[in-house]
Amino acid sequence: MSDYKNLSLTLITSEVKPGSIRWRSPSNIALVKYWGKHGVQLPRNPSVSFTLDGAATDTTLSYSVREVAGEGIDVVLHLDGELNEGFTERTKRFFKELLPIYPFLKQLSFKIKTSNSFPHSAGIASSASGMSALALCLVSLEEELFEPFKDRSEFNAKASYLARLGSGSACRSIYGGAAVWGTLASLKGSSDKFAVPVSESLHRVFQDYHDDILLISKSEKLVSSRAGHSLMDGNPYATARYAQATRRTDEMLTVLRQGKVERFGEILESEALTLHALMMSSYPPYILIRPNTLTVIERIHQYREDTGLPLYFTLDAGPNLHLLYPSSIATEVKKFIREQLLYFCEDKMYLADRVGKGPERLEVSE
Repeated sequence: MSDYKNLSLTLITSEVKPGSIRWRSPSNIALVKYWGKHGVQLPRNPSVSFTLDGAATDTTLSYSVREVAGEGIDVVLHLDGELNEGFTERTKRFFKELLPIYPFLKQLSFKIKTSNSFPHSAGIASSASGMSALALCLVSLEEELFEPFKDRSEFNAKASYLARLGSGSACRSIYGGAAVWGTLASLKGSSDKFAVPVSESLHRVFQDYHDDILLISKSEKLVSSRAGHSLMDGNPYATARYAQATRRTDEMLTVLRQGKVERFGEILESEALTLHALMMSSYPPYILIRPNTLTVIERIHQYREDTGLPLYFTLDAGPNLHLLYPSSIATEVKKFIREQLLYFCEDKMYLADRVGKGPERLEVSE
């Protein structure tokens, strides 16, 4: 596997004309979670996710020849139309890390405009959608400045590789449907360095599966995901967890292929609770679930017992619940959400989403 280092990717700046590239890339929701990493953004265990449809980041990367040459990176980032110093600095660090791959980054000036289709505090993985959109812009820029890739799979693999360096889970957002990140013996081509698509093997019931996100709390997390991952190094259950996640990713792929909705839900919910159990057993421990999270979980369990309908939940590293269910029961579930669950959501908000087709390159707006 190439690390993509290529010091020959430098420009004759007199031949470069200013331009812009725009991508829309979705977030994703992990079905089997990755929690714990090593090296340079490498996962301790494989994971599998659904790519969402509505929850996405729209990013425009504008570039021009740098007026004054320098060793640093010249980039500014605007989020929702306003200069964002924090994200600008993060992007500078990201671009600096990419210099062995893209040495031309220090020859250009960049202006980035980005916006999310969902509230920043909604508990949706904005780093996954944001970093995947930016990675796609960069690989498209490489094609425009140098040579096109031989095929789409090579383009996507490099975009996934770059996205991973910015945010681990972002590497899965490069693909529509479902994706696996991490080496899995049963999955040919799988890797710790980039994600691979598995959408072609999805049973039809999962191809338009719903994911409605209940906004239990819109407050910022007390502990960042980056810090949470690092705490796994001292977690007493880490080794057993990595083995469990590997087995579950393998089984989940079989479930997704065969359309086993009930087994899907059993693994899904166990994974969500296991993730939060790992947080609570770390040192120092931390709790991200809120009282309303637990109340809604109990309501979901009771609803499933009363109706027999396959409505299941998952959680990321936060208090907000993702409700996953097949399209065939959408009417009943949305009624249940409106009548029994919205009371427990901040500002009575939820976001309706579903499995999507993946990123899309857009026309640059003037």
